[in-house]
Amino acid sequence: MLAPQHFSSEYRVTRGQRMTGTREIHIRDFGSGFGLMLGGANVIMQLSRLPVGHGVVDSPVESGNVFRHPVKRLRTTVTYLAVALEGTEAERAAYREAVNGQHRQVKSAPGNPVRYNAFDPHLQLWVAACLYKGTEDQIRYMFPDASEASRDEIYRECERLATTLQVPAHMWPADRDEFERYWKEGVAQIEIDDTVRTYLDKIARVAFLPRPISLLLGPYQKFITIGFLPPEFRAQMHYRWTPTQERRFNRLVTALARLSLMLPAPIRNFPSNAYMWDMRRRMKAGRPLV
Repeated sequence: MLAPQHFSSEYRVTRGQRMTGTREIHIRDFGSGFGLMLGGANVIMQLSRLPVGHGVVDSPVESGNVFRHPVKRLRTTVTYLAVALEGTEAERAAYREAVNGQHRQVKSAPGNPVRYNAFDPHLQLWVAACLYKGTEDQIRYMFPDASEASRDEIYRECERLATTLQVPAHMWPADRDEFERYWKEGVAQIEIDDTVRTYLDKIARVAFLPRPISLLLGPYQKFITIGFLPPEFRAQMHYRWTPTQERRFNRLVTALARLSLMLPAPIRNFPSNAYMWDMRRRMKAGRPLV
């Protein structure tokens, strides 16, 4: 049974509630190193739609399998985010085509009870919406005093998380209020079955890393992953979460966010900046991008 979620007034960060401030922020201000902590939770959210979950678990694309090629998978994902948010139109078009090459192979077999196709724009919109939710979490912890104008501008820029896939621009909710309505409707449709749940729990425990590393980091990463999950997703994963854990999580993540902001921008934005440089090098040399 899922414990109710509690939030303490001692923290500047209050999840699920809008905060107003005056700080002007931009996409380039984010720290991708800090954002990597949200990766496990974001994958769970994306795969919480049965077609997306089974599309990934059953995917025939061996090169994109995180349990066989974890480094390559990280590079592909982080590069996608960097290109979508900070790349040029030409770079986004090139990376979209590279991703399409992988997605063309991902579709359900005849007779499969879970029907999916990686080119379904509605499923891609859900994935992009989850990625934007990760951006909201970064703002919440790194810039709780961000202005509403900044948040609105970042939301508009995050439309590219969808359109760099195969989502037409008109499908992206027009503003943050419309997005929240879309999100609530989407959360009401989530469903994680045993097959996908087992796969996602391995992601949460970083079981794709060499065993000594996963045994060392697994408990910490799972704690972080569960902490970033909204309660509806925790329930689908059969995870428990207590008020004590919530307080520990808030203290830890708030401290890490402050530490991230103290770092020089090139370090704070690693590895996103490195992968962006690598993508441009590959593109110039005519090498595969994915």
